[in-house]
Amino acid sequence: MKMKDARAVITGAASGLGNAVARHVVAQGGKVTLLDVQEGPGQAAAAELGASARFAKCDVTSEAEVNAAMEAAKAFMGGVNLLVNCAGVIGAGRVLGRNGPMAGDFFTKVIHINLIGTFLCDKAAASVMQENTPNEDGERGVLIHTSSVAAFEGQIGQAAYSATKAGVMGMTMPIARELAAFGIRCVSIAPGIFRTPMVAGMPQEIQDSLGRQSPFPPRLGKPEEYAQLVQSIFEIPMINGETIRIDGAIRMQPK
Repeated sequence: MKMKDARAVITGAASGLGNAVARHVVAQGGKVTLLDVQEGPGQAAAAELGASARFAKCDVTSEAEVNAAMEAAKAFMGGVNLLVNCAGVIGAGRVLGRNGPMAGDFFTKVIHINLIGTFLCDKAAASVMQENTPNEDGERGVLIHTSSVAAFEGQIGQAAYSATKAGVMGMTMPIARELAAFGIRCVSIAPGIFRTPMVAGMPQEIQDSLGRQSPFPPRLGKPEEYAQLVQSIFEIPMINGETIRIDGAIRMQPK
């Protein structure tokens, strides 16, 4: 498959990594449906991308909203052959914090958004992808998860976040194995420290300090680099069931 033929659904697409993927797909000639809970920024992002993009407001923790958004994407693009899961929250918090132990509801919320939300989007997209006409390799579509280096080296305060990112990584292989029968691949990307809106809002000296933690290149990752990796995964059929780190060889310290 080539990116110019992509009919992509991207969650968390109003900003950050998701928005970078949406821009990249459209620039390569593909179509995108942007999903996000932020309606204003989402509509603005889609409008900026032009006729090849649409926005659908979607809370990924709602199965009904996910299914409706996927059907809307199918109607707009004539099908779906790429899903990129970028919706998520940081969910920082200590198990034993200053105000007492972490609330179970807090941990559960992070799980619902980052892990269950990814699963709900996976199954909804796969249900649409199975209807696609297979190409010469028998391929019908690709599901991409956003994991994190925190899945491997979670820092203090990342118990909830790391659990979710290890979770999306952990379900990559079983999903890839199951959906192989339908010609649908599943791959995870594990970014290091990238210049997302949250990081971009930090003082420049902190951004520079974070960037220098990466052995090479000694800088923050660019969202466009994440989008380029998405394209490589989409276009190379042998990439399947794998988690790919894109982190400049960083290994996170305890804090």
